[in-house]
Amino acid sequence: MSKIEKIEREVQALSAEELAQFRAWFLEYDWAIWDRQIERDAEAGRLDDLAARALRDHAAGKTTPI
Repeated sequence: MSKIEKIEREVQALSAEELAQFRAWFLEYDWAIWDRQIERDAEAGRLDDLAARALRDHAAGKTTPI
């Protein structure tokens, strides 16, 4: 049995309350990973072209307020 299969079984065995706690923890964990990836991409300049394009579009009036 793989690690993932073991985790799946454990998750399926959780009570509703435990599942809610796990879900909340996992969302925070996943968001933190995503935030770190965005920070690394920004520091490496991988978002520079997107930012420049967004600024050009805004200056050209192609954006709408939210």
